[in-house]
Amino acid sequence: MHDELVDHLARSSPLSRGEALRVIQDVLAYFDETTEEYVRRRHRELQAQGLVNATIFERIEADLKYRAVAPPELTLRQLRRIVYG
Repeated sequence: MHDELVDHLARSSPLSRGEALRVIQDVLAYFDETTEEYVRRRHRELQAQGLVNATIFERIEADLKYRAVAPPELTLRQLRRIVYG
């Protein structure tokens, strides 16, 4: 899977073919996360940093625009509902 990309990364970086494959798999797994999973994970991470919900949800709203495949725009209320149901 993704042999062409693995070969390109191995040629253009100091990574071995096996290391390049692991990097690609890690990146793909990161972007395979659903919007809901991402919102819940980021909420936990930011809450652990001591941020309050108002700040957390504003940051998540801004961050979602930069995901590889941007999800539909979500309101702050929709973000809260993803986390709290």
